[in-house]
Amino acid sequence: MPLSADDRLAIHELVALHGHLMDDGAFDRLSELFTDDFAYDVTAYGFGVLRGYAAFAEAARALGDGNPLGHHVTNVVISEDADGTVRVRSKGLGVPVDGPVGTVVYEDVVRRVEVQPPAGTDGARRPATGWRISYRRVVPRRRPLHPEGRGQHPEG
Repeated sequence: MPLSADDRLAIHELVALHGHLMDDGAFDRLSELFTDDFAYDVTAYGFGVLRGYAAFAEAARALGDGNPLGHHVTNVVISEDADGTVRVRSKGLGVPVDGPVGTVVYEDVVRRVEVQPPAGTDGARRPATGWRISYRRVVPRRRPLHPEGRGQHPEG
């Protein structure tokens, strides 16, 4: 079944939420962004594949002042494979404390999951479905497009 306009909007908002949570250091809210079993592939930065909330939060905290001041996402494109896998490709800009702005490509797989009602509710609300990132690969852009070729690999 094709994605609805509501699904597409929810996925766009999900991708945008990443920057807000990271910039706020809101690691206690990672379940709003990722599935419980997510993989975050930062191999291109030498950190390998981080699996789960604790590993992700620990890596971000360890990076300390190396974290960007701001994570910004743009150019979001959503596609659905024949088997129903939903993929999202977007561009990210990282604004560092000192130095040039960096740019990346985010390659995501998102899944529809059952979402529990927020803590502190009276329990009258039933769990709903929502979208979460189950896999993200972060690919840095280090070279621009070259006129003699159609394009360069993003890591090139």
